[in-house]
Parts: sequence; structure tokens; C-alpha cells
Amino acid sequence: MACSVLQITGLIFGGVGMVGTLAATVMPQWRVSAYIDGNIVVFETIWEGLWMDCISHLGTRLQCKFYDSVLALPPPLEVFRALMCLAAVLSIISFLMAIAGVKYTHRTKEDPQGISISILAAGVAFLLTSILILIPVSWTGASIIHDFYDPKVPVPLKRELGAALYVGWVSVALLITAGAMYCSFWCWADSSSKSRYPLLSRHRLLKPDFAGGPSLSVHAYV
Repeated sequence: MACSVLQITGLIFGGVGMVGTLAATVMPQWRVSAYIDGNIVVFETIWEGLWMDCISHLGTRLQCKFYDSVLALPPPLEVFRALMCLAAVLSIISFLMAIAGVKYTHRTKEDPQGISISILAAGVAFLLTSILILIPVSWTGASIIHDFYDPKVPVPLKRELGAALYVGWVSVALLITAGAMYCSFWCWADSSSKSRYPLLSRHRLLKPDFAGGPSLSVHAYV
């Protein structure tokens, strides 16, 4: 019962992490314009994402534009795009493997080794997805904080942490939790299979060989 709750909880965490990964990939709020001049009235808010930048006029009108050329993008942004796209695809694959592992566990309880392999694959995939997300999100956050406190950067170019970064960090935490749950379940299933069948190899040695006569164990007793 506890193992089923652990798997379902990990599946929920992995599903929410997958949705968060997809959302962080397409959201334009990676970099948000910072207003530190003390102005009370702000007419425009600038959002910068992986695929587009947007301008919000007084919170009522939003204009977005995709980046014109892929080759004209800075190299870090191209790498971040590739990592987030790979993380999005891997998060979907991880979630599907987790669903298959949970179904296989409930249907087949006589093959703990097969169950552990499927669960381990889902757990490792969740952990790998979290690493792929953590690199671009943390790198972007560190760059924004560095430029914000750098006096050489003009005030109009300073940015703040956008909502997409927080979504990415929450998704990383959920995926790491889901991966740890499935890996711990794999350890439990592997140890359970060893304790359940400790004399399996001995029974195979004691089994008589019908094709070639009596086995070596029979000669040992004679």
C-alpha cells in the first residue's frame, strides 16, 4: 500500500513538473524590465523570453514579436533553447515511462526485477530532465542578478527575474522529488527480490539434468 502511494505521488509530481517544463519553455517572462528610477507611472513592461519579446502597455495591450533570425541570436540563448526543448521532450517521455511503470507494477507482482527496471528508468529520466532545466534557468537568473547590481549596465537595460524562471525552479524541485521517489522504490524492489528468492541459484544447481543424466549434486551425495 505504501509503495502504491509512493508511486502515485511521484507520478503526480512528475506530471506537474512536466507541465511546468512545457510552460517555462514557451513563456516570454524570462527577463522582465526593472524600474528603479522611482517613477510612479509606468507605461510599458518589457518581457524577454527564449522565443519572443513582448511589450505590455498599461497592462491592457500586449504586443509580442518572435525573434527575426536564429543565427543572429546570442550563443547562450541558442543553447538555452536547445536544452529546454530537450528537457520538454524528455519530461514527456519520463512521464509516460512512469505511467507504464505504475501500471506494470499493479498488473505484475511476480516479477520484481522487471518492475524495478521500469521504475528505475523513469526515475533516472526525471532526474536528467531536472538537470537540463536547471542549467538555463539558473544561468539566466545569475546573469540577471549580476547585471542588476553592475553599475556599468545602463538602467534601461537592467532586468528582473521573470515568472518563467520561478516556474522552472519549481519544476526542477518536483522532478527531482519524483526521480528520488522512483529511484528509492527501485532500491526497495531490488532488495525485496533478492530477499524473496535467495536460494534460486541453489535450486537450479540441485535440479536434475534430464538430458545428460544426473546432475553434479547427485554425484556429490553418492
